[in-house]
Amino acid sequence: MEIQALSPEVIQDTASTSTSTAISAEQIDSTFNLVSSALNSAILACSDEWFAPASNLTNPKPPIFKPGVFVDAGKWYDGWETRRHNPEAYDWVIIKLGVASGRVEGIEIDTAFFDGNHAEGVEVQGCYEVEQDADERVVKNDYTGWRPVLGHQKCGPAQRQAWTVNGMDEVTHVRLCMFPDGGIARFRLYGQVIPVFPTSMEQEVELSSAVMGGMVLSASEEHFGSSKSNLLLPGRGVDMGDGWETRRSRVNGHVDWVIVRLGARGQIKRIIVDTAFYRGNFPQSMKIEACDCKQEETPKAEDPRWTEVVGLQKLGPDKEHEYTGADVGHVQSAAYTHLKMTILPDGGLKRFRVFGTRV
Repeated sequence: MEIQALSPEVIQDTASTSTSTAISAEQIDSTFNLVSSALNSAILACSDEWFAPASNLTNPKPPIFKPGVFVDAGKWYDGWETRRHNPEAYDWVIIKLGVASGRVEGIEIDTAFFDGNHAEGVEVQGCYEVEQDADERVVKNDYTGWRPVLGHQKCGPAQRQAWTVNGMDEVTHVRLCMFPDGGIARFRLYGQVIPVFPTSMEQEVELSSAVMGGMVLSASEEHFGSSKSNLLLPGRGVDMGDGWETRRSRVNGHVDWVIVRLGARGQIKRIIVDTAFYRGNFPQSMKIEACDCKQEETPKAEDPRWTEVVGLQKLGPDKEHEYTGADVGHVQSAAYTHLKMTILPDGGLKRFRVFGTRV
């Protein structure tokens, strides 16, 4: 997934000529979910959510089932479910992306545990709106800026269904239409992050953030199912489930590592390594290195171009460790595209945040 930075004035308001192809859902799991609630995406409005709230759609965790559990509205479901007998052609939900804008490359509709009450069909539309009142405008009934992202597709019960999308323009908001009513467990919108950087090149930005196009390219392992990509999410998370944790090592001299591509080539001003919620399983220490190479390149862990940015530092539990000033002063005049963090000997980290200026 390549990262492209565009200013609002560069993006043209053109009609979409996108095409879609049905594929296996497993083929797009490794790409970036633009509407994940972990990125602070927002449900702006929906036609109905009588049985289960639309906010469940963007939950990054897999849907679950609670047999025999009922609430005031009826059977408990981990998804979005509307009431029966919709008088309109479809129900709908409008979602603001968790990034400044993005280019959609894949869509997944998961109807897990909805069987007999699942959506029979879906469509997805998108728009590009960055004005101050954008959120208020796109939820109005008379808004005419929606353009097709995914044409009408049939849905089946209790299954994941996916499509690739080609030729799509950038979007900031999407509208999921569900025909005629029913339930959907998860809605995942995969694609490229299109960050909008500050006009001034001197303004400090979080170069590593997923919101700004940062990406974890590789890691030594992610044994406990906690994705390495969690390291670049905004905020400090909710528990150990949204960090990166490796298995216990039993060999002297063992290390684990992760390699990050910055959203833009830049000069490093400060770095934060966060062990939030990791209290008995945080790494003993860590070090950080950087290199300057092509954006599309994935340097290996043993690449000789790695340059030390932060030397070996002890880590503590449930804490933000900040390295600035003299800690990184010896490299502040150099520009880098990739960073490697090595943890000794193993353990869990919540966030890896690299701040700097673009060059």
